[in-house]
Amino acid sequence: MRIYNTLGRELQTFEPRESGKVGIYVCGATVQSRPHLGHGRSAVAFDVVRRYLEWLGYDVTYVRNITDVEDKIIAAANERGVSTAVIVAEATEAFHAGYEALDVRPPDIEPLATEHIPEMIAMVERLIENGHAYESGGDVYFTVRSFPGYGKLSRRNIDELQSGARVDPDDRKRDPLDFAVWKASKPGEPSWDSPWGPGRPGWHIECSAMSEKYLGFGFDIHGGGNDLIFPHHENEITQAEAAAEAEPFTRYWMHNGMLTLTGEKMAKSTGHVIDLLEAVEKYPPLAVRLFYLRTHYRKPLDFSEEAIEDAVASLDRLWTFRRRAPGPVESDPDAEVMAAFRSAMDADFDNAGALAVLFEAVREGNRRFDAGEDAEPWVAAYDEITGVFGLGEPVVDLSDIFESLERLAAEVGAASAPMGGDIIDALLVRRAEARTARDWTTADAIRDRLGEFGIVIEDTADGARWHRR
Repeated sequence: MRIYNTLGRELQTFEPRESGKVGIYVCGATVQSRPHLGHGRSAVAFDVVRRYLEWLGYDVTYVRNITDVEDKIIAAANERGVSTAVIVAEATEAFHAGYEALDVRPPDIEPLATEHIPEMIAMVERLIENGHAYESGGDVYFTVRSFPGYGKLSRRNIDELQSGARVDPDDRKRDPLDFAVWKASKPGEPSWDSPWGPGRPGWHIECSAMSEKYLGFGFDIHGGGNDLIFPHHENEITQAEAAAEAEPFTRYWMHNGMLTLTGEKMAKSTGHVIDLLEAVEKYPPLAVRLFYLRTHYRKPLDFSEEAIEDAVASLDRLWTFRRRAPGPVESDPDAEVMAAFRSAMDADFDNAGALAVLFEAVREGNRRFDAGEDAEPWVAAYDEITGVFGLGEPVVDLSDIFESLERLAAEVGAASAPMGGDIIDALLVRRAEARTARDWTTADAIRDRLGEFGIVIEDTADGARWHRR
């Protein structure tokens, strides 16, 4: 397996720190407002990385943090006149709902910044002891020029960095390039006691401290959007390696490309966004997931209605194929298909190339179904690949319409069946009996009533199939 490592800007052979185990830390949300579509892309990209590594047999520990104390959260709370706790609770719930809709699996560990203040204070103390940080007026700043490797991830030369939009000038700093690892408290802001007085951590220190706590120094993969390369991830490396007086902080840096809207990056700060929860209400959530995966995770991806609609149609093609062989299959996956899938995914998790393999397998499987040949190896390959991509058709929940289905079954004389798809199968058997008897009134009534409940009937050469809209 080869991974594009942002640190070095090259494909590198993946060699985990410990054989058979992989530790992944992904920068999660700063919960000052609801998620947008760009947040969904990053979550899905690293969800697939995790799933694939697990499919290969690795024991994966997946950590994704929540930043629940930060300038933007405080500003949002002040603007609404509520506590930061209210902002954090609302936004966190929205992020979790969006991830769940996209079938992004929960992380093994989801640390909150505010629950790891002691670890951050300890790291700041180590930085001061090592001569890499200094206290000034209750703030603590990292001395950028004390760390020779600063700029190695973002490839920025500190002599060329100027005080400006990304580097805040401050009279208390010895050098305008220095950045805060601890901030003195201000009236109305959340704060914690520290050796330098009441305050709160700087944004960058939290991920350095929490990743080291849960994965240890020198863990395998650190992920996030490529907008985090500078300054956030650059500063993470700097703090962690300066505090430990060792390297590397992490072995491989992976960054997903940005999602754009009419060519511009989606960003909360500009309001140029599409709300994730609104998108998964308007479109099938797994079609949104497929939309993300049709482009290599490192490349930029532009949103359009046409692209989403095409993903909806493509997802329907996938699920329609799988419905041709209801239930589990006993065959092994087609070896050629799986080899092509692995080849694509081993080349820097090329999800787009691997999806092309999946759709080619579906075409071959459909050809074999149509010709009356054995298609089960291609169905089995479909199951394996969609499991890694998280694109399998969900188990249909009929609990909200089951009583209506029972009444319909009683009305038309269908056999009774337990809750679940069996009751619809019983209705389809009754419909087939009615059609054979040329009782079109009953047959059409079953089809039309099921349609009212969102159950779509497809009549095929192999019999009637159904799915819930």
